[in-house]
Amino acid sequence: MTHLFVFGNTGTPLVILPTSEFDTWKTKQTPFIQSWLNSTSFNGKGLTLLPDNTTGEVAQAIFFTEDVNGYWQCGDLVSLLPKGNYVFQGSEDHRRLVAFGWALGAYQFDSYKTHSKDVAKLVIPSEQELQEHINLIQGVVYVRDLVNTPACDMMPQHLAEIMQDLAHNFSGSFSQWIGDELLEQNYPTIHMVGRASEHKPRLIELNWGNENAPKVTLVGKGVCFDSGGLDLKPGAGMRLMKKDMGGAAHVIGLAHLIMAFKLPVRLRVLIPAVENAVSNNAFRPGDVIKTRKGLTVEIDNTDAEGRLVLCDALTEAQNDSPDLLVDFATLTGACRVALGTELPGFFTNNDAVAAGLIQAGKNVEDNVWQLPLYSPYKDMLKSDIADLSNCAQSGFGGAITAALYLQEFVEPTTPWVHFDVMAWNNRKLPGRPLGGEAFGIRAMFDYIRTRYTSDV
Repeated sequence: MTHLFVFGNTGTPLVILPTSEFDTWKTKQTPFIQSWLNSTSFNGKGLTLLPDNTTGEVAQAIFFTEDVNGYWQCGDLVSLLPKGNYVFQGSEDHRRLVAFGWALGAYQFDSYKTHSKDVAKLVIPSEQELQEHINLIQGVVYVRDLVNTPACDMMPQHLAEIMQDLAHNFSGSFSQWIGDELLEQNYPTIHMVGRASEHKPRLIELNWGNENAPKVTLVGKGVCFDSGGLDLKPGAGMRLMKKDMGGAAHVIGLAHLIMAFKLPVRLRVLIPAVENAVSNNAFRPGDVIKTRKGLTVEIDNTDAEGRLVLCDALTEAQNDSPDLLVDFATLTGACRVALGTELPGFFTNNDAVAAGLIQAGKNVEDNVWQLPLYSPYKDMLKSDIADLSNCAQSGFGGAITAALYLQEFVEPTTPWVHFDVMAWNNRKLPGRPLGGEAFGIRAMFDYIRTRYTSDV
């Protein structure tokens, strides 16, 4: 992202105005500029480049938008401007919004492309402000890059390398349990789901911050590729399953934000990382597994594997009584049916957390929607031979029953939030290209920052 910004104070002036002010603005321009606007049929929508009346060079870039205070207002701007450096003519607060849309609108996943194109750069007048922009944007970029990376280069060992680098960069600690170590340390469901792959399953952990600070623990579903297991997905359903580690990508992006902005919390990140593959030792429908918590689970469908790896991680997450426990997962298609692909659903056992999180999402234009932990649906998870089944027989309320399954592994006294996210843009929007996407991490970050910095 550093290639999108330049430190300094010189460049082509950039002005951003609301479309509603175009007529008034136009009357204040010189006859030459008014004639230029008329000859180019510019009507106050989008970008116009104003020439110098003596040299003919671009003297000013003017961008009209419906909402000048929106986070995504400049999502298309960087692709419209010619190469060069641009100095925004506005306040620092407004420049923060411009920089956000600017960078994410310029995002390209070009790791596998031979050539990438140069784009316009936004001039930032202070190094501290520049670093703040990069820190915020990098949280989203982490998610996009990780989700977009093909599974051949994003297996459990690769996730571990990324977590290790993140811990090193922020002076945190890193540890992991690999393969049969999971059985030795009593993480049976993580091992069961991942044992059929040549890429060994693992539980990855990062710790950071003052040990006496409030404990915030993040858990991310790291299914690096999901074939469906023996309940094999059809080809169309498998095509995008490189994104099934999107929950892990989300908590990595969120962890980056928390550490980069030095929030006064004790951060713990747990990622159960597996590939749900097919082999002679793959787990089967009808198998029963005893989880880390001690509950037994009958496998109704091997394609409901995300909740299986999460349940052991959630049990572990509570061994130090966190002040807040948050998990992210690409868990159910049912949540997409209910809310669409662009609005992440969340479940929580704490009404105060829900209210704060919803408001935080509105504050930063990263909206989230609360779904109910409707306890009567627990009956759908009953098993005749085990404590519970890993999924319901009926597809109705599938996001709710998945969340209720996870809740069985969360202590009632632990404030807990579960996000069910798409992690993928199915359509191109300003600042949001097709492909991997972060949903809810900026809302969660804003909530955590507001909650814990207000106590300092």
